[in-house]
Amino acid sequence: MKQTKKTWQGNSIKRRNSAFFLFVFLGMLTAFGPFVTDMYLPSLPAMASYFEASASMVQLGLTFSMLGLAAGQILFGPLSDTFGRRLPLLVSMGLFLVSTLACIWAPTIEVFIALRFIQGIAGAGGIVISRSIATDKFKGANLAKALAVIGAINGIAPVTAPVLGGAVLKITGWQGIFAVLFGLGIVLCGACVHFKESLSHAKRSHEKITHTLGLFKTVLSKRQYMLCVLQLAFAQAILFAYIAASPFIIQQHYGFSPFAFSLFFALNSVAIVTGASVSVRFKRQETCILTSCSGIFLFSLLTAIALAADVSVWVFEGLLFILLFMLGLTFTASTALAMENAREQAGTASALLGAAGFLFGSMVSPLVGLGNILISTGITFVLCAAAGWVCGWLAVHISLHPAVCRASKGC
Repeated sequence: MKQTKKTWQGNSIKRRNSAFFLFVFLGMLTAFGPFVTDMYLPSLPAMASYFEASASMVQLGLTFSMLGLAAGQILFGPLSDTFGRRLPLLVSMGLFLVSTLACIWAPTIEVFIALRFIQGIAGAGGIVISRSIATDKFKGANLAKALAVIGAINGIAPVTAPVLGGAVLKITGWQGIFAVLFGLGIVLCGACVHFKESLSHAKRSHEKITHTLGLFKTVLSKRQYMLCVLQLAFAQAILFAYIAASPFIIQQHYGFSPFAFSLFFALNSVAIVTGASVSVRFKRQETCILTSCSGIFLFSLLTAIALAADVSVWVFEGLLFILLFMLGLTFTASTALAMENAREQAGTASALLGAAGFLFGSMVSPLVGLGNILISTGITFVLCAAAGWVCGWLAVHISLHPAVCRASKGC
């Protein structure tokens, strides 16, 4: 009887947590955060008029949502290591639904900005826990494939969200975009209910939550993990710098229409997806990391030179396409290597990984607007690429020379 019951439970888990369901579910959770931050970007002018506020004041909604996404990952990561993945997910989805509805009815821009911070915290739950679930359910090559999906979507979502937001804006007002986000939250709530817990009670942290926060100290002491985190953060900084600068470069400098700009965005999203797909074909993650870091630096440098020389838009776009392809490669390989190095604290490790990317992105986005945007964008690309290359090389060096790492007590 016990064996029959156990078999039934195993079949139930398999039925509810099939590979197809997990990949779709993880993909939706990963896309959630970038959609929260970026989907409403086309509506900023309309919102400035609606709230009778300055453009810079309205843009604070974007800044605070990114800060919320960073802070929320620090919060939900340790919580998911203590309480499992499912309960924190349900809490984050509930908080998201409430804050999204409140955004629609926000009476002032100040209230809207505060709600965007809360909305960012809620959206962070999906991002950080999706990586933790992948680490719970997969290992080795299968983990790399799962993270390839996450990495691809993590690259696509910030690029495609503004395009979809613009399409919605043609039909409705800015409130319609938040109504769509609310609908997405409803769908994810249903998926969270269907999701079978991936972290058993035996593998959870049974310490007090204050002690659980001490897991950050453990994770921060893992040298290879931290190098991967920094390398990814610099790569994401390039992505966010591109997102912040490209509307002005394509539309104002090269004179293309908003619709043509959306086509450039769509094309570049293909580059990131392709890079993430190709990354799983590498036999070793370390090889992929070295290849991608070298490619990111080379094409960041070439793109910076092209912008300074004011080349044609097609030369610029060709170089940018390859640069974003290289970013797609590194999003997957470095995430996989980082999470493999912190498997025992997957929730906390995922939290730091995600928070670092959004923090770096929020810092570099304003930099591309300083002075001549062509020059400042190129400089930002090169500096971030160079720093990322150093971090990536050091992370791979630890893998190839583990004895040196153990001798220095830095692993």
